[in-house]
Amino acid sequence: MGEASLFFGTAGIPHSTEKYSSKAGIARVRALGLGAMELQFVRRVAMGERSAHAVRIAAQEHSVRLSVHAPYYINLNSRDPQKLLASRERLLRAARVAALCGARNVVFHAAFYHGDPPSLVYERIRAQLQWLAARLRDEGLCVCLRPETAGKRSQFGALEEILRLSAETDGVSPCVDFGHLYARTLGAVNGYSEFQGVLDRIARFLGEPALQDMHIHLQGMAHTQAGERRHLNLAASDLRYGELLHALIDRGVSGTVICESPNLEEDALLLKRTYRQLCARKGERQCTAAVVTKPAP
Repeated sequence: MGEASLFFGTAGIPHSTEKYSSKAGIARVRALGLGAMELQFVRRVAMGERSAHAVRIAAQEHSVRLSVHAPYYINLNSRDPQKLLASRERLLRAARVAALCGARNVVFHAAFYHGDPPSLVYERIRAQLQWLAARLRDEGLCVCLRPETAGKRSQFGALEEILRLSAETDGVSPCVDFGHLYARTLGAVNGYSEFQGVLDRIARFLGEPALQDMHIHLQGMAHTQAGERRHLNLAASDLRYGELLHALIDRGVSGTVICESPNLEEDALLLKRTYRQLCARKGERQCTAAVVTKPAP
């Protein structure tokens, strides 16, 4: 297996940031010793070109890897033509701002089933993403659309659906949310062998190189029989995050791990510490946490 190298970061501006802005959040991420931050455009993309340019410079100065989460109000399986058009525009807007910020990965929730057969929904989503990816290429934007594995069973986003989309659509790669997989499977994906099984499926669908470019979401999760109920801090959850990190190390996975726990940076730092401890057990040269090891002066 290859050498593992992961960037750990927060889903949005860390809570401990004194001035609530993306630029300040990036500086705080750097000061904490983390290496990534996901810009959260969950309601709307409210960032202009000038602000995006400033965010890009801040990320470069602080060596922080950026990604973007597009608005939640995206449903590429909507039966309402106006809502479908609005969903495409929201995703395009998020991708354009991501490119201005220097963020390569654009994460989003693709759709709800609305009682339609999953196979039919899949075909609709694939057609929409093929159009969107082609549009972004035509605009010369070097971004990757990352549909996310979904925690609610009413949502499109089973692991195999996301992997098939990625295999069959240029410009599309998965965002694997292990908390969502845990909830969607009612706790079945929750151990070293199950996490290795997820990585095996990724490699089978997309090839081993896909494991060197993963975008991961991780947080504690409460669930019901319908799947995801709410996000939890890792300490309050049964999710075996240590075994997941162990699996990532053993497979030589590289990429970004974004923490979506309610306490954000606390669990992001917990994940980083745990990862580094596991790396140390395997030997210093086996894997590296691609993060800042000392706070900024």
